[in-house]
Amino acid sequence: MNFEEKLKTLEDKVAGMESGKLSLDEMIKTFEEGRKLVDDCTRELDAIRLKVEKVTASGVENVAVTGDDIKI
Repeated sequence: MNFEEKLKTLEDKVAGMESGKLSLDEMIKTFEEGRKLVDDCTRELDAIRLKVEKVTASGVENVAVTGDDIKI
């Protein structure tokens, strides 16, 4: 799932939770799934931010960014 799909899924989960139509168990499950999506999106955004910082600092167009570069 790409970033945009994760964000849309997260938005849908939030809307479902705000609807008031979920049971407590469904709310907890949805919250846990949403939290994982938030973590995934945050990692992706951090990687993009780091890449932009590296490109800006070095002037290089193709900078490889690995998971080791991401500090959460």
